[in-house]
Amino acid sequence: MRRSWPDAHVTIACSAYNASVVARNPDVDRVDVVPAGTSPAAFGRRYRGACDLAIALAPCAPDFELVGATRARVRVGYTYVRRYLARATARLYVTRLAVSEADPAICERDPAHVVRHEVDQVTDLVRLAGGTELAHDLVLPVDDADRRSVAHVPAGGICVHLGARWFSAGSSLESTIATIADLRRFGLPVIATYGVDAEANAAAVRAAGVADVVAGDLSFTEWAAVFEKSRIVVTVDTGATHVASAMRRPTIVLFEHRYFHLSSQEWSPYRVPSICLRKPATSDAPALAASRASIVAAVESLLGVADATARV
Repeated sequence: MRRSWPDAHVTIACSAYNASVVARNPDVDRVDVVPAGTSPAAFGRRYRGACDLAIALAPCAPDFELVGATRARVRVGYTYVRRYLARATARLYVTRLAVSEADPAICERDPAHVVRHEVDQVTDLVRLAGGTELAHDLVLPVDDADRRSVAHVPAGGICVHLGARWFSAGSSLESTIATIADLRRFGLPVIATYGVDAEANAAAVRAAGVADVVAGDLSFTEWAAVFEKSRIVVTVDTGATHVASAMRRPTIVLFEHRYFHLSSQEWSPYRVPSICLRKPATSDAPALAASRASIVAAVESLLGVADATARV
């Protein structure tokens, strides 16, 4: 948006949860947090007469309602190919609609079905709105204060983000601890990060002594600074994937078994060396052992890529 309309005033309306992602973004003039429980349409009405263009960044009803309520001259959004009701009603809210090829049922039926990355799908909304200059770098500023806050974290290590999906179907706490222990074979520091969704399991990882540092209670940008100083990031399918991409770090993602063919395309690491793995269909011991072996092999492969890039 900023490249296409350099003199525009850009406001992003989002939840408090997402506000930290864009709080320092140099391309955003204002961040408006939508209070929990507020009607999207009521919030959108405050922009009437104040904006020329409104874009729904998610293909869901609340975003459409908010954008529609602005009554901006150009209102843009997108939905998925098989969401027929959403496609039929979209014209009540937007003036220009894109239809994404993403659909879990199609991808499972035809693993060769191609789905573009979500970043590219959302960037296409700029073109649909009339923009001509597109930017593909993920912008997530980290400053020296963030770096000082994580100075205790060793540099050049393997960072494992302990998202909740490490501890559910196709994985387990015990297998995750064993995975982290296996990663010590590379002779690099091993760092584990976690958020509020994994506090209890992070405590178990800390007690197991398999990681050099187990880091929680970080601000969003401090967490990004840990990734920035790491050599490689290993995660399940969560926001860590995209933070690692913004920090331009090679990334391994363990996606859920269900809908793997969709998720590993639409939400894969973006424009960084990466390997997408699929959780096993079961949680029996042989399946978990095979999954751990695939993670270790992927780390070895990406470390080789990082070494080759450093030599160049």
